[in-house]
Amino acid sequence: MFVCFRSMELQQTLSILIAICAIIYFTWFRGPSMPSVVTETLDNEYDYIVVGAGSAGAVIASRLSEDVGSRILLLEAGGDYTTNASYHVPIQFFDLQKTSADWEYYTVPQKYSHQGMVEERSYWPRGRLLGGSSIFNSMQYTRGSRHDYDEWADMGCNGWSYEDVLPYFLKSEDMLIDDLKSSKYHNTGGYIGVSTGGVTPIADVYLKAGQEMGYKLNDYNGEIHQGWSPMQLTIRNGVRSSTSLEFLGRAKGRPNLHVGIHSLVTKIAFENKRATGVYAIRNGRKYFFKANKEVIVSAGAVNSPQLLMLSGIGPREHLEDLNIKVEADLPVGENLQDHMLIHMFSPITEDIGITRNKIDNWVTDLRYKMFGTGIKSIAGLDATSFFCTYDTKQKDCAADIQFMMYSGYMDENYLCFKDDVANAYLAPKPNLPGFSTVISLLDPRSVGTIRLKSDDPFEYPLIDPKYFSDNRDVDTYIKGIRLWEKYLATPAMKKIGATVNKMKLPFCKQHKFQSDDYWVCVVRHLAYTVYHPAGTCKMGRVDDPTSVVDPQLRVKGIKGLRVADASIMPNVISGNINAPVIMIGEKAADLIRGKVTVDHLKRKL
Repeated sequence: MFVCFRSMELQQTLSILIAICAIIYFTWFRGPSMPSVVTETLDNEYDYIVVGAGSAGAVIASRLSEDVGSRILLLEAGGDYTTNASYHVPIQFFDLQKTSADWEYYTVPQKYSHQGMVEERSYWPRGRLLGGSSIFNSMQYTRGSRHDYDEWADMGCNGWSYEDVLPYFLKSEDMLIDDLKSSKYHNTGGYIGVSTGGVTPIADVYLKAGQEMGYKLNDYNGEIHQGWSPMQLTIRNGVRSSTSLEFLGRAKGRPNLHVGIHSLVTKIAFENKRATGVYAIRNGRKYFFKANKEVIVSAGAVNSPQLLMLSGIGPREHLEDLNIKVEADLPVGENLQDHMLIHMFSPITEDIGITRNKIDNWVTDLRYKMFGTGIKSIAGLDATSFFCTYDTKQKDCAADIQFMMYSGYMDENYLCFKDDVANAYLAPKPNLPGFSTVISLLDPRSVGTIRLKSDDPFEYPLIDPKYFSDNRDVDTYIKGIRLWEKYLATPAMKKIGATVNKMKLPFCKQHKFQSDDYWVCVVRHLAYTVYHPAGTCKMGRVDDPTSVVDPQLRVKGIKGLRVADASIMPNVISGNINAPVIMIGEKAADLIRGKVTVDHLKRKL
């Protein structure tokens, strides 16, 4: 009787606790307050018009609006960042693909790659909402190598050396990792929060195995690029630190900044080789917005070249073939560069990573809602490393291979693999313990193009990255896979049961497993984009026939028009590109305003 009574009492207590938790969950803790920044009624005329509210555009509009005497219009083809809680939950970034927030581009069929993909095409998710791909990416905060920017300067991009751009990285950064706050390579008080993951036990295993390979632990955004490190992520208190939330959210209430959503800019207007405004389709109606000073195109490495070409800025022959009046004969859409990745899956014998049932769990959800911690507060990427696979005597080299350690074993076909490939390659069922070593090619030699399919702004452009058209990229990938084999042979990896055997795949069985020919087959079947397209409106000297914009980001031969996003990169940097694009936005704002806002940070350095 006593035992029965105590059992009933315990059940009642548990029921009360569950009820209290439910009340907390559904009423008190609904995440951060995110009031909308959208302007319902727009004016006809502004000083500056910024096209695209992504990683660069949101920064530029916010910074320009700090000058109370200027009036700014920010136009975004997609919707508001406040309408869906999933936009801000780090672990859910995969769930945003192929939704209304995604442009959902596909490349043309690839000749040398994507042999395991449907129609040999690469699926390119791109953010279509306020914040752009900063709401859509895996939140890795990576600046690249100092050599990337010094190379830009050597190519004629004065003012873009590492010494020049580092203060602009620091300006936007709010370093939340205690060990890095005092580093001269980091800053606190900026708008973008930078923290780390590591909430699962496997995070420590990654780093231990890296040390057993013979590499040091370091800060890859600091002095030395090469080595292993915990992942630095644009996450603040468990919430994605997007440019829309951090830059536009802080600008809310400024009367000189108007933000228009569902506003697709279809053409830039010109008079006497000067940009005078833009035409847009907004909520199903046509509008013209006049720009008294400048139009700044920040629509990304796909949309920016598309808009320029639709407006008559691009290769003369291509535009004339489509009966588009030529305003400036420039190599827009050339120089398309992109990083590639391949998931090298490893099942493990210890359940120390991330599985779907751990994510879709009411306890996990409650912990996140109440404290902003747990699996939902991270991106699932717990460590990274950078390698130089070529011979060099430099202490700090420009890496050509990156490992990104994803702490889950993917079982869903997000990436458009052919059915037989997906069945052999992905996890055979949900919730199996495992991880992925994501191997990324950082120094691609293959270069592609973006071309218009027609003069219709609603028709997607032809994207042809020409992946692996240069065999040097495949050779570098094989070197990266050899590093992966060594990584899995470390004692730390053996202890958790990680092996290479999952990558023994039937569609490459004609080659001996782990031979060079075998891995070439695997790479040509499975490698795809890391979502880092760049270079299609290349920055360079005014007299450089391969450049579209000058080092002040002004479109050559056209007044009052600039481009500022990943498309201006002369060469794609050695790492994830979101932080560099934010830096480009910060520097562009200073160039447009004709002022330098980072002198105090230069003195710190």
